[in-house]
Amino acid sequence: MKKLFAAVLLCCASTVTFAQSVAPQGGNPQRMERMVQQLQVRFSNANTTHDGKLTKQQAEAGMPMVAKHFDEIDTQKAGYITLAQIEAFMQERGAAH
Repeated sequence: MKKLFAAVLLCCASTVTFAQSVAPQGGNPQRMERMVQQLQVRFSNANTTHDGKLTKQQAEAGMPMVAKHFDEIDTQKAGYITLAQIEAFMQERGAAH
């Protein structure tokens, strides 16, 4: 239970940081917040083990676009990705486009 609580806190903290860092670059802050919330919900639903780590199989089942870029997001080649890694990937992609 403590691990789950810590994972939830980490996810919340990272999404707030993500929203704050992306919103000032342009765009609607409310829209960004909705996107972050949707990402959190989708990650939570896909993470059937509730350990804060998404395997490629979980991504394929619940987050197909993330699964498509899984190997790019899993820069540490750990076999799983976290919400923070997905957010970092999205930020990089957003900055590149």
